[in-house]
Amino acid sequence: MQEKIKEIAIRVKELREISNISAEEMASRLNIDTATYLRYEAGEADIPASILYEIATELKVDMAVLLKGEDPRMHVFTVTRKDKGIVVERRKEYKYQSIAANFIHKKAEPFVVQVEPKPEGTPISMNAHLGQEFDFVLEGTLKVVIHNNEIVLEEGDSIFFDSNYPHGMAAVGGKSARFLAVIM
Repeated sequence: MQEKIKEIAIRVKELREISNISAEEMASRLNIDTATYLRYEAGEADIPASILYEIATELKVDMAVLLKGEDPRMHVFTVTRKDKGIVVERRKEYKYQSIAANFIHKKAEPFVVQVEPKPEGTPISMNAHLGQEFDFVLEGTLKVVIHNNEIVLEEGDSIFFDSNYPHGMAAVGGKSARFLAVIM
């Protein structure tokens, strides 16, 4: 896993430099501090999926270029078999699989996300990113916290929101939750 993080970091740094964008400017565009951004580029910290999506947007490349090192080629359709998506983020809170990485010129980034339950009272990790997000619960129960609101979603429920607002998710009920997340 650490090797994959470093490979992505190298691609991000190379593409940023080719684009004549300084690390400080990229950090500013992403609304994160420069030290955090430099840890991402050094492969010292895994880049969250939402930040990776924003980096791809800033560099004007498909996210697959950052993940796989090659341009997606499919333009009519692409198929991703169950549990065969490209692993994007390996943080404790969420396990992401990109399920359309091979499709060129996507208007959104779809992921299947798994969240493991945590002990009661564990704080929910919050993040924010440009755009909008749609989440549809496939399995389990998911608590979504957004803009001082807590919403509990059961299997089959969904939420669509402005992802510029800090938000986070947690599996509830003592078992993991899986959901479809579409970042636009």
